[in-house]
Amino acid sequence: MKAFDIHPVDRSIKAAIQAKIDNLNKPKGSLGRLEEIAMQVCLIQQTLEPSLAHPCHLLFGGDHGIEREGVSLSPRQVTWQQMINFTHGGGGVNMFCRQHNFTLRIIDVGVDYDLSSVPGIINRKIARGTKNFLYEPAMSEDEFNRAFEVGVEMADSCHSEGCRILSIGEMGIANTSPSSIWMHIFGNIPLKDCIGAGAGLNSEGIRHKYEVLSKAVDRFYGQFGLNGQYGSIQPVQPTEVLRFFGGFEMIAAIGAMLRAAELGMIVLIDGFIMTACAIAAIRLYSCVQDYMIFTHCGDESGHKKMLDIVGAKPLLSLGLRLGEGTGALCAFPLIDSAVRMMNEMNNFDNAKITKYF
Repeated sequence: MKAFDIHPVDRSIKAAIQAKIDNLNKPKGSLGRLEEIAMQVCLIQQTLEPSLAHPCHLLFGGDHGIEREGVSLSPRQVTWQQMINFTHGGGGVNMFCRQHNFTLRIIDVGVDYDLSSVPGIINRKIARGTKNFLYEPAMSEDEFNRAFEVGVEMADSCHSEGCRILSIGEMGIANTSPSSIWMHIFGNIPLKDCIGAGAGLNSEGIRHKYEVLSKAVDRFYGQFGLNGQYGSIQPVQPTEVLRFFGGFEMIAAIGAMLRAAELGMIVLIDGFIMTACAIAAIRLYSCVQDYMIFTHCGDESGHKKMLDIVGAKPLLSLGLRLGEGTGALCAFPLIDSAVRMMNEMNNFDNAKITKYF
């Protein structure tokens, strides 16, 4: 995995940003979370006049070997079918990208189907799905590095076009399973509290999913002689956790998040899957969180607990569990409002209004 040069945002202009916010013609603090968003965006961009130029959305697709164990209600062919549907503009992600003028890139990192001739899909396939992590690591070290580089490449491509705000989504049947395991390991949360219905499992399905994932985690720790001792990645490196359980689309998403932060871009974090990827990125480079706006608390069991791991306050709670990055796209208008507040609202002096505080 390449090294990233990510720095905490420079807070030396925080007082100047706050002064501008407080001098807008409104009661102090009256725009609540919008003021917090404005502060974060200004700190990321190091300016009192922020911009959300050329917003881009990356949607990475990949299949998972663990799907063979019946941990998802949806069959794996739904991954490639939806990927093709996205090229026709028929997905939720398409609708929201159109609504908010996001440029959408659809990237095949590891879908178990030949999509190479489908117009509108960027072919970066590493393999036709990961291996089954119940029995072996999901990917080799080389595959892991290649997936990472796909994410870096896509963030670079967006940045080269002038993108200053990036949202990321995924399409991959069964990817709630690695997400739950990452939540368990990185968050020191009991595995049973990290597993939900995914695409619609019933109580028996959830029980089966727990049994499968529990065995996989035991096998993972066993290879390091830890005898199934949960709760700490030490002496296991975070990259080993990611490589053993992750999906190609998830590793690519982490690479995109880290590169976007390195380039000073705003990174919008969607629901359960992307929050798991964000936590992994934070475990690798803690200051990457400065560049992340957590947009949505979804309906998947445990998502709020996952957000609590990094102390994130999501902007929305709409009960979404579609994935694709749709929660991040839905939250964009709030971020746009915060930026417009900074650039378009008058201040007390110019408006000739008495400042009463």
